[in-house]
Amino acid sequence: MKVAILDDYFDTLRTLACFSKLDGHDVTVWNDHASDLDELARRLHDTEALVLIRERTPIGAPLLERLPNLVLISQRSVYPHIDVATCTRLGIVVASDLHPGSASYATAELTWGLIISAMRRIPQQATSLRAGHWQDSVGHSLRSKTLGIYGYGRLGQVVADYGAAFGMNVVIWASDASRARAANEGRTVASTREGFFEESDVISLHLRLVDATRNVVTRADLGRMKTSALFVNTSRAGLVEPLALVDALRAGRPGMAAVDVYESEPLVDAKNPLLQMDNAVCTPHIGYVTSDEWELHFSDVFDQINEFAAGTPTNVVNPEVLTHRRRL
Repeated sequence: MKVAILDDYFDTLRTLACFSKLDGHDVTVWNDHASDLDELARRLHDTEALVLIRERTPIGAPLLERLPNLVLISQRSVYPHIDVATCTRLGIVVASDLHPGSASYATAELTWGLIISAMRRIPQQATSLRAGHWQDSVGHSLRSKTLGIYGYGRLGQVVADYGAAFGMNVVIWASDASRARAANEGRTVASTREGFFEESDVISLHLRLVDATRNVVTRADLGRMKTSALFVNTSRAGLVEPLALVDALRAGRPGMAAVDVYESEPLVDAKNPLLQMDNAVCTPHIGYVTSDEWELHFSDVFDQINEFAAGTPTNVVNPEVLTHRRRL
């Protein structure tokens, strides 16, 4: 099959052991990011199997309708960036392993790294030292502070465990069903949403971005946080009301933020307000970007290509397409 891989910024996939699963296929790897529709259509015109690296490139109807040879999109995890309905109409199979029961420990670890970095001002202190100065400020300890976990799925549970290990008081806010599950598991559940935001010293967001959760964190929510509190987002930028976090940080509630996700990615504008703020620690969407995580991730993605080529598609998220799917 003619396989195209988009957005492999550092040509990382070739270095993975699982890349050998594509032996025998005609593989093209694009290391830059193309957002222009005409350019994407040109690059992918002959592609039969398209590999996506999460949501780095949206795949919508205007592009799909210009890819006459595309028969398979293979990726892992959720797929809000793919127009599945158009894929189904055009006979294109979308395969995505949703890895049930498996948390992204890499993302959980980065979340915790951001919490420590922001609370202890590690990036700012390192910058001060490199500039020929000594300590530039005083940070905050975590022990006995309240860690608010918004969203009690797989990632939220792991980060909650990390908080408990650091001696924090962990409090949960989530959907009704998730709050009930958290309570059954012995977690402390906030009695009200307002109290959750007002009383937490650190709030970490762990929700999937779907229609029901878009802009779920509002300006009013952020405005209730303590002036010493930290807001952390390693999930999706769209969970927070547009521009609300920047305005809240300028107003001093919360006092700090640590983010790994942005409304527009890749974010390469050094003048972006978040990147200019001393009270924000920002990383370039690297939550799941480790060699260990990618071996697991792309082993599944490449297996899906081989299984499709063998005539046995797996992890198909639009099974209705199988009755009229395009053929190689």
